[in-house]
Amino acid sequence: MKPSKRLILFLLFSILGISFSFYAFQVVYTPNFLVGKEPRLLIVKENSSFKDVQAELHEGNYVQDLVSFSFLARLTGYDDQIKPGRYVIKQDMTNMQVLKILRSGKQEPVRITFNNVRLIHDLAQKITKNLNMTADEFEAALINFAMTNKYGFTKDNVMAMFIPNTYEVYFNITPTALVNKMYQQYDAFWNETRKAKAREVGLTPIEVSTLAAIVQAETIKAEEAPIIAGLYLNRLRKGIALQADPTLVFAVGDFSLKRILNEHKEFDSPYNTYLHPGLPPGPINLPEISSIDAVLNYFHSDYYYMCAKEDFSGRHNFTNSYEEHMSNAIRYQRALTIEQRKGAALKKQ
Repeated sequence: MKPSKRLILFLLFSILGISFSFYAFQVVYTPNFLVGKEPRLLIVKENSSFKDVQAELHEGNYVQDLVSFSFLARLTGYDDQIKPGRYVIKQDMTNMQVLKILRSGKQEPVRITFNNVRLIHDLAQKITKNLNMTADEFEAALINFAMTNKYGFTKDNVMAMFIPNTYEVYFNITPTALVNKMYQQYDAFWNETRKAKAREVGLTPIEVSTLAAIVQAETIKAEEAPIIAGLYLNRLRKGIALQADPTLVFAVGDFSLKRILNEHKEFDSPYNTYLHPGLPPGPINLPEISSIDAVLNYFHSDYYYMCAKEDFSGRHNFTNSYEEHMSNAIRYQRALTIEQRKGAALKKQ
């Protein structure tokens, strides 16, 4: 081979080598994920293929050069090791940085929170909102737990296991694992101090939550919660029916109900605390921690009766006299009737 040809080949291979090296450098080290200043979440669903991940990156405008990412992904073996999860993609990340996260399965935790819940179905809707499971799947796992656990939970009282708070889980947690995690959080919440207070009150932790749910439904005034808790504990100890209106609302299933009538008091349900003395089968809502602690740290009194104040302040009149209670009730009913008439008159105008 002539020297000139060797020189040409040398130069050609040198150029190719430099070009390949430059391209390799770009593939590995040049920012390719231009998602903007705010980090974005990349969701890789269960049973996703590499093509699914490519489609998500392209259609979601995560990646600038999909070819380079795909080349490096195959080179590192990621295309055969897809791990589902919820991953954070930040501005100016390189292909290698993103692949390192995706290959490790290092997910960004999902924060779950739930409150203002009455029914299992409502809880399932809230708790699974940002998770890789349906509400029906979670509900099925929870019912199965209620039927098989050894901790005293039933379908009626299993809501007591859920302490309203903010928890962190991974996006691809299974329904069964989520239920088990919620039990672990419940078990941690009911430490020896709270258990000891529950024993002093004379209730189990589940019963404390059941009563706390009623207390929470009775008042929006935090300072009244321990007083109402003490009042109901007095009635329980004397074997007097609680006669708690919120339990009737739950029994009837009409949560828009504002005024309890005599016909509601005859509604046949184990949640009707007018007909059935003692606590209902389970919580009528998810009591907040403050409501649970209000029962554990109840106000000692001789109160047996309460009635909403006629000034509609949200506060109550408390007494141990039935006659005084009836006077309070008459004043409140009279004020309520006047308000309703005023409301009706305004609608006609």
